[in-house]
Amino acid sequence: MIEKILTLIQDNSGKFDFKLLSNYMELQKASELEELSDSLEKLQEDFQIAIGKKGLYFISEDLNIFKGRISINKKGFGFVDLEDDSIFIPSSKLSSAMDKDDVVVLKTSLSGERNEGEIIKVIKRNTLVVVGSFVGFTKFRFELDDKTLDKNVSVINVEDFKIVDGIKAICKIVDYNSPMKLEIERLIGHKNDPGIDILSILIEKGVKLKFDDAVQRQLRGIDDHVTDVQKLNRTDLTNRMCITIDGDDAKDLDDAISIELCEQGYKLGVHIADVSFYVKENSPIDVEALTRGTSIYMVDRVVPMLPQFLSNGVCSLNPKVDRLTITCEMIIDKNGDVISHQIFPSFIKTVERMTYNNVNKILEGESVLVRKYHRIYEMIHLMYECSLLIRNKRHDNGAIDFDREEAKIIVNDLGKVVDIKLRERFEAERIIEDFMVCANETVAAHMKWMQLPSLYRVHEKPVLKKMKEFSQISEIMGYKFKGSLDNIRPKDMQRCLESFSDDQNYPVISSLALRCMSKARYDSKCLGHFGLASEEYTHFTSPIRRYPDLVVHRMLHKYYFKNNYNPDMQIDDDLNMENIGKLTSESEKLATDVERTVQDMKKCEYMEDYVGNVFDGVITSITKFGMFIQLSNLVEGLVHITNLKDDYYNFYPMNYTLKGERTGKIYKLGQTVKIRVLSASKEKREIDFMILAPKKKNNSARRWR
Repeated sequence: MIEKILTLIQDNSGKFDFKLLSNYMELQKASELEELSDSLEKLQEDFQIAIGKKGLYFISEDLNIFKGRISINKKGFGFVDLEDDSIFIPSSKLSSAMDKDDVVVLKTSLSGERNEGEIIKVIKRNTLVVVGSFVGFTKFRFELDDKTLDKNVSVINVEDFKIVDGIKAICKIVDYNSPMKLEIERLIGHKNDPGIDILSILIEKGVKLKFDDAVQRQLRGIDDHVTDVQKLNRTDLTNRMCITIDGDDAKDLDDAISIELCEQGYKLGVHIADVSFYVKENSPIDVEALTRGTSIYMVDRVVPMLPQFLSNGVCSLNPKVDRLTITCEMIIDKNGDVISHQIFPSFIKTVERMTYNNVNKILEGESVLVRKYHRIYEMIHLMYECSLLIRNKRHDNGAIDFDREEAKIIVNDLGKVVDIKLRERFEAERIIEDFMVCANETVAAHMKWMQLPSLYRVHEKPVLKKMKEFSQISEIMGYKFKGSLDNIRPKDMQRCLESFSDDQNYPVISSLALRCMSKARYDSKCLGHFGLASEEYTHFTSPIRRYPDLVVHRMLHKYYFKNNYNPDMQIDDDLNMENIGKLTSESEKLATDVERTVQDMKKCEYMEDYVGNVFDGVITSITKFGMFIQLSNLVEGLVHITNLKDDYYNFYPMNYTLKGERTGKIYKLGQTVKIRVLSASKEKREIDFMILAPKKKNNSARRWR
């Protein structure tokens, strides 16, 4: 009944009231009418339909009622993200919603600069526990770490614990009304204890830290080495020269490379750890891996998707030991095209565990390393040649290289930040990126044309609204898009960014371009990847740390390697792929949120030692409440509008500038300014700057090295 009603209203939104609907469905018996009434009520309670004027039933979206998840800024306002848009929620319209709650929102403004709305119902609470610190010496107050939770709180069981100033606790929320009532679950340590800062964020975000007993029991039944039986029905590649190339401190090595010349060009082998052999579908380890979705990498630690026995042990392609793999072998011609490929189960034995640093030095000709690794010297240069062909082909297709700088935070043994540097990306890093992208595209095309159940990495073109905003900014900064923005191509974005390649504004325009992009996600349908200009793309190359990659391996085993094309089984797996795609996309969002929060907190900790110091910076964002300035070490701080003391400044959103009423002074994106660090707070996760007037002589400010 519910499905019939929903289909009818979807096709005839606003055309049926109860009587018309019952007549159309030819329902006359009292029991049938009662079922109709109950079904309509259920659909309304689920906000799939709503009643409009004259008692007519509408699909909820037609009455501007939407369901979504809210993200609340620490300044008090929020956004509800929809599929192709977002709705701004002022702090006064949040009702009782908290960050990351599933909510129903009524869109109230339908035109202007942005959509606005109000929360009309909280469907599901997604914050069940909070983390905070007790402050005081006799009468304690509890301060929440998450500043988006701007609520009065009351802890109801303080007397059950020994509390001191600065002790941190995990508290369960027992009442969401104001004041929010909390119950201490456990104390986790003093806020100044080493590692407690990051641990607090992990708990605050709901990250699972330990593997349960069922996982540990399953691990005890797994061999810590590859056996002869496990090698059956696999291609023996142990005589092929394979190497891994990773960061100096990497422990989960899930990809290895082999390469040789052939008649058509290059035979490139990308050999990926066969995690799916060890992680069987619906086993305790698999259920746990799906729950986590991805490994989370932070400053000095990782929360792994898989237990270390697998991630750093038998699955990791450690040097000079047999390991089970899935190989994607590609023939690359002189144009950088993959002209043929094979995908098959294999086992390898890597000859060297190489690092990006050492490979870069070998390519630069450093004699000591050239002699040390003489037997793979030629191989490394073949890799370089082949990667250039692949890279040039990708560029010709329109792939966008945002080339964003990343900060590398250096901490001491106590977890204290001692330096922040730019993460360097040289030729070795690009080689591996080129090969992994090539393998991912090849496997995606293979899965698509074989019509096998699979997950794809999907990145759709930017929505028109965001593209218009970016086009407006780029034109202000010197580049005008040609043609229609509603049919934007990767090549168009590529040309825009390349026009700024030698410009000091490149980091700003690159960052803004990235913000206008749609969010990449996982989907059961192959919808292409806009940023990479790929028609087919998946994630195949990192199954130790990403669940979607593991699933792609599993589907290859289940259907392709076993030559098993069971239509009924495929229907079930196609549906399962949809569900896994949604779950893993959410897991990725959580991991990104955690990693950014930790980075921001550590940057604030570092800058606490530099309050009062003067630096050069670049304006990266301008809003009505001020502007964000980025230093050369990628630390970003806010110059609040109230700290611009020399004039009253108005915000002009059309050209993203602040202009002084009296002086006419203008601040614009990409402008270099001199700032003083006003304040920095690790606890608040905030950094505030003030702009200094330029001096005529001896105007030197510190730059980070």
